[in-house]
Formats: sequence, C-alpha cells, structure tokens
Amino acid sequence: MPLTSGDEIKALLESARTIAMVGASDRPDRPSYGVMRMLQGHGYRVIPVNPQITGEHVHGEFVFRELAQIGEPIDIVDIFRRPQAAGEAVDEAIAVGAKAVWMQLGVINDEAAARAEAAGLKVVMDRCPAIEIPRLGVARIETD
Repeated sequence: MPLTSGDEIKALLESARTIAMVGASDRPDRPSYGVMRMLQGHGYRVIPVNPQITGEHVHGEFVFRELAQIGEPIDIVDIFRRPQAAGEAVDEAIAVGAKAVWMQLGVINDEAAARAEAAGLKVVMDRCPAIEIPRLGVARIETD
C-alpha cells in the first residue's frame, strides 16, 4: 500500500536528501520546474532526469537522460510523467536501488506501485512534495 498517513510521508521527506526528478523541465511554466526550485530551497539535492533536455542544466543541476546515469544513491524518485509512463520510471528506480518512488498529483499507477513495494521501495502516489512539506511541517534540511 502506498504511504498515506501524514506521519509516514513526513518521515520519508525528513529522511531523504537526494531526489531524482523524472520528467524535470527547463520551462518555467511547467509544474516540475517550480517544484524542483521549491525542493532545492528546502535543502534537497534535486537531480533532473529528462531524455529530451539531457546535458543541459536546470536550476544549476546537470540533466541526465536516465536514472542509471546518475551514479550516486537516490532517496526518492519523484515522477512527473503520465500515469501510463510512470511504470518505466518505477522500474528504473528499482534497478538503481532508490529507497522510494513518489508519483505526482494525478499520477496513479497501481501496477507500478505494487512492483515498487514488492522490491522494497516506499511509495507515495497522487501527491506533491511541494504541498506536503508545508502541510506536514517538514523541517528544512541543513546543508553543509
């Protein structure tokens, strides 16, 4: 079952440091652009993943084509993709050993969520961390 309680989601957000954002955009009018900026402002390292803008930079971070290219531990894979495309991102998250997958508002894929849970990942579905962080009072992450 995806995480639904505020306490579970808050614990996940407070334990995470690195978030890979699948479907990140370099366009200011896209929701992922603003969410990435908000998460960075809260202290998270957000690594953008988008095969269409690979090699560029978004909010100072290099954009990777796929999760496997990142080469460092990922706490949460934040998925800004259509529900039918979320499964591929979930499978990549499992393959790279991410700790959790987070499907954004409107992204509901029960089959992908079940695969992630079966592989030991925590799952959040149909929620946005930019809404949950202030709602739950998640402490700002201190950076070095």
